[in-house]
Amino acid sequence: MNANDVITSYVNEVALQLPRKLRNDVAFELRALLLEECQAKAEESGRQLDAEIVIDFLQNFGHPNEVAARYQPAVTIIDPADGGKFLRLTIVGLVLIWSLGLLANFSQPIHSGTDFIRALSLWWGKTVIPSFWWPGVLVVGFGMASWARQRSPIKSTWQPRAQDAITGGRVAVALGLTAMLCGIYLLINPTWILDVIWGGKAAPAAYTALTYTESFLQRQAPYLLTLVLLNIPFYFAVMIQGRWTPLLRRIETGFSVLTCAVMTWAIVDGTIMMSPASDSTAKLFMGLIVAFSLLLIVVEFVRQVKPSPSQGLQA
Repeated sequence: MNANDVITSYVNEVALQLPRKLRNDVAFELRALLLEECQAKAEESGRQLDAEIVIDFLQNFGHPNEVAARYQPAVTIIDPADGGKFLRLTIVGLVLIWSLGLLANFSQPIHSGTDFIRALSLWWGKTVIPSFWWPGVLVVGFGMASWARQRSPIKSTWQPRAQDAITGGRVAVALGLTAMLCGIYLLINPTWILDVIWGGKAAPAAYTALTYTESFLQRQAPYLLTLVLLNIPFYFAVMIQGRWTPLLRRIETGFSVLTCAVMTWAIVDGTIMMSPASDSTAKLFMGLIVAFSLLLIVVEFVRQVKPSPSQGLQA
C-alpha cells in the first residue's frame, strides 16, 4: 500500500462511524488535514512521503474510534464511537424480526378481509410488540462494551486495511464457487438428494415434495437458472483479479437485484413445488434470501464514503 492508500483506509474507518449526513464532509476535511500533516513530517525528515511515514503519524494521531468521537455528539450509556452502530443494528434487527413475523403470519392463504385483519393483528401482537427486547439487549451489550473500554483503553496500534480486498482471499472464492456448483446441480435436480440417501427407494410422496410445478419450470426457472449460472464466470473474474473493483461491485449488485426480482416474482406468482408443505418452505427460504440480499445491498450503499468539500465544518 502506498501513502495515499493508507490515508484512505484510515479516513474510511473514521467516516464509517459517523452519521451519513456528516460522513463525506468529514472524510474530505480529514483527508486533506492528514495529507498536509504527513507531507510536512516527510519534509522535516528529508524523505519522500511513503506509507511508513503515514502509518507512524496516524498511530500517534489516534485510533479511528477516538478520532470519530471528536466529530459526533456523545451517546448516553453507549460509547460515542458506537452510537451509529447501535442505531443501525437496532433498525436492522427490528426489520428482520418483523419481516420473519410477516412471513410466518401471512404464509397461510388469505381469503377475505377478515383473514387479513386477523393475520395483521397476530403479527402486531406476537411479533412487533415483543420485538423490542432486541434494542434492550443491544443497550446492555453496548453499555458493557463501553464500560470495559473505559477500564481498559485500546492499546493496540492501528494498521491500514485494503478497501477492495476479497474477504478470505482467493481460497474463499474458490470454495464459494465449489459450493455454488453443487447448489446449481441440486437446484436443477432436487430429487437427487433422495437417490443419494435412500438409493432411489424413497416414497413417491417424497419425490412429489421435491418436484417443481410446471408453471415454475416454464416461467421463472429459466431466468433464475441463467442468473445463477452467470455468477460462475463472474466469481472466476473476481478470483483472477484478486480484489473487488468498482465495476465488479456494480455487476454483483446488478446480479443480486435481478435475482431478487425473479425470486419475488416466483413467490407471488403461484406455486413452486408440487407439495403444499414443500412449496411453503421453498417460498419461505426464497423470501429470506431476498430479504438478506437486499439488506446487503442497502448496507453496502450506506457504507460508501465519497469525500466532498463542505463550508464551515468544524471538528
